[in-house]
Amino acid sequence: MAKTPAQRIKKHGANAAVPQHHLPPVINPTTSRTPQKAQGNSNLIVIAGVVASLFLFWYLHLLTLNQLTQLSGGLAMPDSLVGGFDQGFVGQLRGAMDADAVGQLNYVHKTAGTLFPLIFGFTWLLLIGTNVARKGLRWALWALPLLFVVVRLWGNAAIDGMMSAGTVDGGQVALASALTVAGWVLLVLSLAAGGAAAFMGRKRSADNPTTTGHAQP
Repeated sequence: MAKTPAQRIKKHGANAAVPQHHLPPVINPTTSRTPQKAQGNSNLIVIAGVVASLFLFWYLHLLTLNQLTQLSGGLAMPDSLVGGFDQGFVGQLRGAMDADAVGQLNYVHKTAGTLFPLIFGFTWLLLIGTNVARKGLRWALWALPLLFVVVRLWGNAAIDGMMSAGTVDGGQVALASALTVAGWVLLVLSLAAGGAAAFMGRKRSADNPTTTGHAQP
């Protein structure tokens, strides 16, 4: 039975032959993750988010909400009215839509109506964060997509409450209309903020070019 190093030292003293133990070499001691690769990964996520946002916008506003007009006698859904709506329009819409049609609108709000603002907001936060270096300006631009998400989700709930209430309430209609208009305005402002952030990112890259070669030892 082989003796342990401690037993060999005890028996032979300083002349004991103690085998040397070496740790295995560190595999890949350096990382290949450069700022350029990190930026490239962020760009891929942003591109995927933009594509998903465009698809959800088309699916929600140009397809699904447009198809729901078949259940409302041709009247547009409140979400599609950029300029808002009044109590008279809501009364007509409620009269034209039965409980099943209102339920379908509520379902749309819980699915595509929720996914679109969330994915759009996340994508725009990443787009702005990776292209705007100044902290104050970055937070100012971030405020737009964040507000858009909050207002849009709140607007969905307000419209559902307005459509399912027992009677048409002027306060509910005014709130839902204001949130709808604000959501469209914030969407446009968020798009402008994203465009400005992308421009600033390109300008910063042009003003501060980096070398991609490896430093010589």
